[in-house]
Amino acid sequence: MPSIYQLKPAFQNLLRPLVRGLARAGVTPNQVTLAAFALSLIVGAAIAWRPGNHALLLLVPLVMFVRMALNAVDGMLAREHDMRSVLGGFLNELTDVLADCALYLPFALVLPAYGWLVVAVVLAAIIGEYAGVIGQALGGTRRYDGPMGKSDRAFVFGLLALLLGVGLAPGLLCGILLLFTLLLAAWTVVNRVRRAVAEIAEAKKIQ
Repeated sequence: MPSIYQLKPAFQNLLRPLVRGLARAGVTPNQVTLAAFALSLIVGAAIAWRPGNHALLLLVPLVMFVRMALNAVDGMLAREHDMRSVLGGFLNELTDVLADCALYLPFALVLPAYGWLVVAVVLAAIIGEYAGVIGQALGGTRRYDGPMGKSDRAFVFGLLALLLGVGLAPGLLCGILLLFTLLLAAWTVVNRVRRAVAEIAEAKKIQ
């Protein structure tokens, strides 16, 4: 099953002029990374503070889009403008996971009947990202395999936030969507482990 992540190259091409301008202005990848993280924390805290105010959920799709753009920008600044750093590598991985937690976990308060599903999806997402990093640590590449990668989760929670924000009553549809997301997130973990193992085994054969 394809992942939204596969659209990333086309999205990066649209952002490239902006990235050049930021580089000329002296903006660093780490500054962009921390800005995206702060944005997620602020919006997530607002939703957790007022879970009954569904109008706040309409901010989530916007934040998801801005975060996706900022995540692409920080990577392009690092790679294309020679701003890579060890700290940047840590920040990139850690803030992505923490920002997702900040934005997604408040949905457990918005949808208390399905709170356990929200938490399960977030845990599965953390395990999936961890699996992707382990592949790289063991000699392979960073795995971004789907079908429920970071961009796909952003789409699902953005859609859920939009539906709730415009007045859809929490109900069975929300539970089904979250359960489907959980199953695909679990499948993603399996995919990343399986493909990382195959990649590393193939590399050892070549050596």
